[in-house]
Parts: sequence; C-alpha cells; structure tokens
Amino acid sequence: MGRYVFKLPDVGEGTAEAELVGWHVKVGDMVAEDQIIADIMTDKATVELTSPVAGKVLAAHGEPGQQLAVGSPLVEFEVEGTGNASAETAPPSNPAPQASVPPEGGQSPVSESPPTGGSTGEAGEGGQSAAAGANYVFKLPDVGEGTAEAELVGWHVKVGDTVAEDQIIADVMTDKATVELTSPVAGTVVALHGDAGQQIAVGGPLVSFQVEGKGNQAAAPAPAPSTASRSPSPDGGGMEAPTPTAPKSPPVGGSTREAGEGGQARTLSDRNQRPLASPAVRQRARDLGVELQFVPGSGPAGRIEHGDLDAYVASGSHGSSASGSSASSTYAKAEGTTEIRIIGLRRKIAEKMAESVRRIPHITYVEEIDVTALEELRAHLNANRKDGQPKLNVLPFLARAMVVALRDQPIINSHYDDEGGVLTTHAAVHLGIAAQTPNGLMVPVVRHAEARDPYDTAAEIARVSSAAKSGKASREELSGSTITITSLGTLGGVVHTPIINHPEVAIVGPNKIQERVVVKDGQMVVRKMMNLSSSFDHRIVDGHDAAVFVQRIKGLLEHPATLWMT
Repeated sequence: MGRYVFKLPDVGEGTAEAELVGWHVKVGDMVAEDQIIADIMTDKATVELTSPVAGKVLAAHGEPGQQLAVGSPLVEFEVEGTGNASAETAPPSNPAPQASVPPEGGQSPVSESPPTGGSTGEAGEGGQSAAAGANYVFKLPDVGEGTAEAELVGWHVKVGDTVAEDQIIADVMTDKATVELTSPVAGTVVALHGDAGQQIAVGGPLVSFQVEGKGNQAAAPAPAPSTASRSPSPDGGGMEAPTPTAPKSPPVGGSTREAGEGGQARTLSDRNQRPLASPAVRQRARDLGVELQFVPGSGPAGRIEHGDLDAYVASGSHGSSASGSSASSTYAKAEGTTEIRIIGLRRKIAEKMAESVRRIPHITYVEEIDVTALEELRAHLNANRKDGQPKLNVLPFLARAMVVALRDQPIINSHYDDEGGVLTTHAAVHLGIAAQTPNGLMVPVVRHAEARDPYDTAAEIARVSSAAKSGKASREELSGSTITITSLGTLGGVVHTPIINHPEVAIVGPNKIQERVVVKDGQMVVRKMMNLSSSFDHRIVDGHDAAVFVQRIKGLLEHPATLWMT
C-alpha cells in the first residue's frame, strides 16, 4: 500500500488561494476515483474537487472557512501501489472533523443506508444502485466565447430518469444568456452534479449516465454528491431535500398528487413525511404554531412556500400562535425574517450595476421636451398603418433622434476600456433596450438602428424584448450594444438617474408623458410634456457636450418631421 497526497490544484488563472467551503468525505472513508471530496470557493466561483485516485482517506487538511494555498496538501489517501508520497509522512496536525461536513442545505453528502427501492447493488452516485452497464459523464461544454464557467439554473431531469439523445436536461446561464443543454447520449441518469445557483466550470462533470456500449468512464461505482438524490426543480428553483417513500396510510384531507415534470404541486400524504420547505418557512411555521405536514405546497416537487403558508393560515386551519392571538387577524403581530439567496440573473445584474457605478463617474442631465406634435404624428401613423405594421410608441422616434444626434457627436456612441485607456467609437448604432423580464433586467440589442425606419425599429424592439422576457434571447441578441435606452413606460415618473451600461459611455431614458399647463407665445396652454433623463461617463463626455446632445434630441422630437429629413 502507498500514500497519495492530493494538493489543491490551480482553480483559476491568477488564483493563489481558495477558501474551503465544505467536505464531502471524512477520515476513514473509501472513495472512488473522480468522487467529489470537497467544495472550494475562489473570488469567482465555487468549485467541486474530485479525487484523482481511489483509496482510503487518511487525513483531510483544513476546516470550512479556511484559506488554502494552491499547491498545499488537501487530502491524503492510502492507495494501491506506491502512491506519490512516503508512507512515513506524518498525519496533519489539524485534521478535518471525523463527521462529514454537509454542504449548503443541510443534507448529508454521503448516504450510509441503501438507496430507496431496496436494490442490493453497490451505491452509485446519489445513493442509487449501480446497475451493470457503461458509465458516461457529460461535462459542461463551452457555452460561449471566453466563458470559463456557467451558473446552473435548474434541472429538467432527476436521478433514475431515462432520457433520449438530445433531450433537454438542464438550464445554465452565462453572463449573457440562459442556455438549454441537451443530452449527448441516451441512457439512465445516475447522478446530477450541482445545485441551482452553483457555478460549474467548463469541462466539469454535469450529469452521469448509465448507457449501452462503452461509455466514456470505467464502470466503477460512482461518487455520492449531495445533490444526486434530491428531486429536481424544473423551473430552476433549486434542488430540494430527499423525499422518503410515502407511507401506505391515506393522506390527511385528500389524496396524494405527485409533482410531475412541470413542477405541479403535491399534497403531502402523511404527517410522518418530512415536508419540503426552506428554513425561513419552517421557522415561520413554528412561530405560527403550524404543522407543515398539513400545508399543501405549490412549489417545485410540492415545496411549501411563504404564499402557501399564508393561504393555509388564512383558511383558519392553523394552530394557535404563541401569543394566543389569531395569526389570521388583520392586526396580528408579524414576526421573523426572510432570507433570499441572490443567485442567477439577479446576482449578475447586481454585479454589473455595482461595477458600473464603481467604475464610471456619472453625470446626469434632464431636459423637458414638448412632445405634443410627436404624439399627434404618432396617433396619425397608428391610425393609418398597413396590415403587418406594428403599432408605434415613443421609442422608435427617440431611437431615430439619437441616431441623428450621434452623427454630430459620434464619441457618445463608444465603448471605453478604462483599464487599457482605449476609447472605441462605433460607426453603427447598436441600440440596447433595457427590458424588465420575469428574471430581472436584461438589455437586448437592436442592431443597426441607423438603417431602420420607425416601423422596422418598432418591430425589432418588440422582437428582441419578447425574446428576452421569454428567456429565448440568444447571446448575440444580448450583447454588443453601443448606447442604451431605458424606459419605464407609463411608470416613467417625473425623473430618474439611469446607470450606464458599462462599457458604454451614455444612456438615455424617457419619462412619463403628461399634460401640463405651460406658457407658449405668451399664452397659457395645455401641452403634452415629457422629461428626458440621461447619464454620461464624465471621463469621456463633458457636461457641455452632454447638454448639446440632449438639446439636439429635444429639437428633433419637438419637430418630428425633421427626424427623417437629415
């Protein structure tokens, strides 16, 4: 027997150390080659480390939260053969705890009992029985130029499912778009590597299959990550806690409804069955005196959410609160807090907004524009549009005004690389349209706005915005903008301070159109007025130049006939 020392590998360009997040094994465990043994985190992502050898864990170096240097010993194994270290190597002075440290979510990463279903084979990935056949490990492919990792949004399959080749198995998200991944083979899912919200490195294992034929891995028992035996969330809401086999007794108050592929609600069948709910929901239920076993869940796989708890309490089917007052009372005291993990697109938005504010000194300029004539023209065009022509709102006219104004000030249609000190001015106007989607703010792009008439511009704005809202926008449709419009529509308010879409140098945002009393030619008249808010990168655009740009837009919109005369 020999000793093998596994050292912390380089987990990212320029990374000198990483934080140990948690262990998937403990001293004394027998592990297989490529079994997940630990989670570590860099400043960019959380990475699952797999064992390079098969053997017995002799020592685990470090505790969760500790910073480990790249190249330092992480795990020592007893292996067949000579290994890579002397057998007299001293054990670590600070070994990991004897009990396995569970990953986030509180679930034990290693199951000591046989998998549900009573199979007698060796436990494979996720605690499933490893049946005869070849193993195929599908690794995360390159989902975009320059992408080193992607965030797992959600699973479309679960352990035990039989999938066909090209069947959708998971959604992953880069910094630009959400991508549906399809299975490269037909087979049975034996393991799912990762939870929703987790960053997966390109080339890292994603799904393990049992397939006919040779496969691409040795047919040895697979590792047992914590996520494999959990139920998937088809809507991307994350992986849920393992659900034990339902008892034979009838459910309380109704029949059992299992969650299907679409994530329909499931009523729990017995009070002995552990309900699916987040820690915040469980704590709130305890505060209210509610037994979650009797609360119907509407979330993925029957997960109980705050809305389900509210509905149950409102129905009067709950127990008494600790204070003795009715929790459904209009004036009942509210207790507790709710914690929401910011993942997926919301996290990307937060990072991008923080980066823009941190790196760009913004100057905001607001001007009032009389759009009475523009509104009359727009109403006339909409009343006389031909079949197939889209209805016009103010955005196609604003887009045209920006295109014309940029001819005189092309520097505003630029990207600024502040690290390299390079300003790139674009001849084409690729117009970003900040759009609110169910997942958060996205910026689809109308390419070559300078070459489009108002109907074509309106149609393209509608098309790319719809694609973004439905989650079907491609990477190309969500990147490459040179200047951005941000509009809140009828909620536009009086004024706002838009944040520049880095690395652009300008953003323009119309506010709500309102009828106001103004003085025109010495007379008090009612006009349709709109404030135009705009922000500029003050390193590139001086205040005077910003004002000239907005005043040019103002003149064009107040005299809309000139929009297509220049």
